[in-house]
Amino acid sequence: MARSMWSGAISFGLVNVPVKLYSAVSRKTVRFHQLNSKTGHRISQKRVDSGTNEEVAYEDIVKGYELTKEHFVVITPDELEALDPEKGRTIDIEDFVDLADIDPVYYDHPYYLVPDKGAAKAYGLLLHAMQESEKVAVARVVLRSKEQLVAIRPAPGGVLMMETMIFADEVVAPDQIDDLPAAKDLKVSDREIKMAQQLIDSLSSDFEPGKYRDEYREKVLQLVERKASGEEIAVQPEAPAPKKVPDLMAALEASLAAVKGESSGNGKAESKKPAPRKKATAK
Repeated sequence: MARSMWSGAISFGLVNVPVKLYSAVSRKTVRFHQLNSKTGHRISQKRVDSGTNEEVAYEDIVKGYELTKEHFVVITPDELEALDPEKGRTIDIEDFVDLADIDPVYYDHPYYLVPDKGAAKAYGLLLHAMQESEKVAVARVVLRSKEQLVAIRPAPGGVLMMETMIFADEVVAPDQIDDLPAAKDLKVSDREIKMAQQLIDSLSSDFEPGKYRDEYREKVLQLVERKASGEEIAVQPEAPAPKKVPDLMAALEASLAAVKGESSGNGKAESKKPAPRKKATAK
């Protein structure tokens, strides 16, 4: 069972809703250790002075901010601690905005907010009010001694979700990308757009998260098991690079033909209708 990692209260106006915080994701990655190929022993990391090549004791290490190359300003832990935000236990709501107004690029890490003891009614009031208004709350909270900008929204299952957000000056704007094509290079014909829309409609369906798996992680774990059992693994040849599409319309027509061929089954054509648009409620 998941454990709460923080407890406090959501504050909006004069209303406080005591809540507990749970992480909404559990990252699953395959972790490897660095080993000496000759002995099989693990490699230990050492902190070494770049000038003397001597190992430095942990208590002798300080933090420095590089102004210019090899020119640092040393900052002490006490100086940083003096700048820490006040360690409150409140999620202070500043604004309510439309869900569609927040570009997903601003979302970082999701959490669940659940009511603390005796706070179910106040929690339910906020949850239902936000569901009816179709609004998202933008708030601030201090987590791990750092002030976080967060978004709170109703999620499926009758629960409030809180997502930490990226600040505006941390987002890379598209106009800062060197290789972004010019508008004139993006022009296409009405017929090409119509064909592309038909292809999108033929591939449209309801979103089912469970059918998308981390196939690479599964293959890595299978490889580990096979090697651990003593199996010899043959190195697979590199996959050929995808060919460039010489004719966009020909590619669209071939794609549509392939989709129609798959949907026809035993000679019976099955028209795959696009999924109906759902009302934009909480994500």
